[in-house]
Amino acid sequence: MAGTRYQYTTSPRKLEPDIQRKRNKKQRKLKVVEDLPRQKVELSKEQKKRQKNLTLVVVGIFILLFTISYRNSQINEKFNEVQDLKEQLSSLEKENQQLEVTIQNSLNLNNIEKQAKEKLGMQKLTNKQTVYVTLPKKDYIEPATEEVIKKEEKNWFQQFVDKIFNR
Repeated sequence: MAGTRYQYTTSPRKLEPDIQRKRNKKQRKLKVVEDLPRQKVELSKEQKKRQKNLTLVVVGIFILLFTISYRNSQINEKFNEVQDLKEQLSSLEKENQQLEVTIQNSLNLNNIEKQAKEKLGMQKLTNKQTVYVTLPKKDYIEPATEEVIKKEEKNWFQQFVDKIFNR
């Protein structure tokens, strides 16, 4: 009569709290599962072919994305080079314009006169410094008495031909 709850002795039975009873029940229900050896699953040729195709597609997509990324990095580098060259060009153009202005200022007659007075100590002519010279109205050009002979340089072939036909 172990299944009945009636106790024939005079000592009272110890009651377990409800929480301990639930834990004991859970522990009793759990079974230890042994690790079974895995069964070898053989794939058919069609499944192997699908796996290969899928792998090739994934690798192809990776290569394509890598190529696009690499090309974009190259484009960025070239773009940065172009921007740097444009900045250099603009700075050189500004410098060139400044030099042109400087040249125009230096070619101004007033500036030339000013520099001649300051640096070289030059002065304008006065009436006292002017000397007039009278020249006779005779023509001073003399006709050429000598005849100028112009010798053309000829290459060796022309000299050879001239020697043969002049004799």
